[in-house]
Amino acid sequence: MATLTDPRKESFRLGMLIYDTRYRSLTIQIIALFGFMVFAAWLINNTIYNLAAQGKSTGFGFLSDPAGYDINQRLLDYSSQSTHLRAAFIGLLNTLLVAAMGCITATVIGLFVGVLRLSNNWLVAKLMTVYVEMFRNVPVLLWIVFTMAILIETLPAPKDFRGDDPAASMVLFDTVAITNRGVYIPEPLFSRGLGDFPVMADRTSPACEVGEIGEIGDACGRFQVSLDLLAVLLVFGAGLYASNRIAHRAERIQNETGDRPTTWYLRLGVIILPTLALLIALGFHLGRPELKGFNFQDGVYLRNSLIALWLALSLYTAAFIAEIVRAGILAISSGQTEAAAALGLRSGRIMSLVILPQALRVIIPPLISQYLNLTKNSSLAIAVGYMDITGTLGGITMNQTGRELECVLLLMLVYLLISLSISAVMNWYNQRVKLVER
Repeated sequence: MATLTDPRKESFRLGMLIYDTRYRSLTIQIIALFGFMVFAAWLINNTIYNLAAQGKSTGFGFLSDPAGYDINQRLLDYSSQSTHLRAAFIGLLNTLLVAAMGCITATVIGLFVGVLRLSNNWLVAKLMTVYVEMFRNVPVLLWIVFTMAILIETLPAPKDFRGDDPAASMVLFDTVAITNRGVYIPEPLFSRGLGDFPVMADRTSPACEVGEIGEIGDACGRFQVSLDLLAVLLVFGAGLYASNRIAHRAERIQNETGDRPTTWYLRLGVIILPTLALLIALGFHLGRPELKGFNFQDGVYLRNSLIALWLALSLYTAAFIAEIVRAGILAISSGQTEAAAALGLRSGRIMSLVILPQALRVIIPPLISQYLNLTKNSSLAIAVGYMDITGTLGGITMNQTGRELECVLLLMLVYLLISLSISAVMNWYNQRVKLVER
């Protein structure tokens, strides 16, 4: 009687790494990785050898040396005696500021223009087309310089606000001054505030010569954390959470009964009323800018370089976002619009409730690329004198210290981390809004 036995397993041979498909791909990947490591080691060794031959050492100790230059637009305290590291940090904050403002403004304008490009009104659609074609076909650097020139040449000088019959006047109930040097807006102040908490004291600041570093609100703090702002944000965030819970409750009632209760006044009240009560308790008021001497004093100062860069990047990027929005809307079947109209929905409600939520899955992936492009295009800020991370670390610091390799590597690392952070946030949002198939 014949018996069936399992075939004998083939023993492993070195030739199988090349000829056996089970191992071939892994072998190729290991070889490629080894080759890349050898190339990287050669490149690093060659760089160190050439730097040594030129008498240049490597290291990041220069970051602790005094910077020796001023930064015109800054969010934190800074002086010319601060370190290069602090100067780079101030430039990083300036980059993040213009990138955040630009992304928000470009998204709003791009969404508005993209929807209007599909308008049935011939004149409106053509005007939006002209805007898109004009901005996206001209280099962004030219728009930045052009915007800066308009602000300098057309806006009044501070001296025009002086006199019994001034040639210019402040706007918004005499609270905002728009000049050719920049815009001065009211500063939020608290008469019964909780104070500030200094973090990471900067001993190089001249303010540290008086008082102790640990004092609350001491000007030598590298970063002043406003307790008033933290309290307002905490109350406002709690209001948003309560509003979200009210919305979930209304949605649950609608799913159970078919009727959705009116909750807009409750949601608005839990956000506004506690925040308003806290502001009153802290004595919130606005510090208006005033003309003193040859320029305005007090208030928040926004330089023309920041405004020009922000407007140019926003309008330029918005042209691309408008096309992305238009493509996303056109990707939705016209039957969706017809079905919503048959239910009695108006065109505006159809766009906000039916079309745009479905179009987001088409809009968000290319939108991420536009956010990344805007952030990287902010490095052109040096053209109008705005000191961002490129102007500080990749400009003056690099020229003063002669550490080109270290500065460029740090600059690349900063932009890489910013880009990866933006991509991570947008990809998370994309996962939240994508359609769930059944």
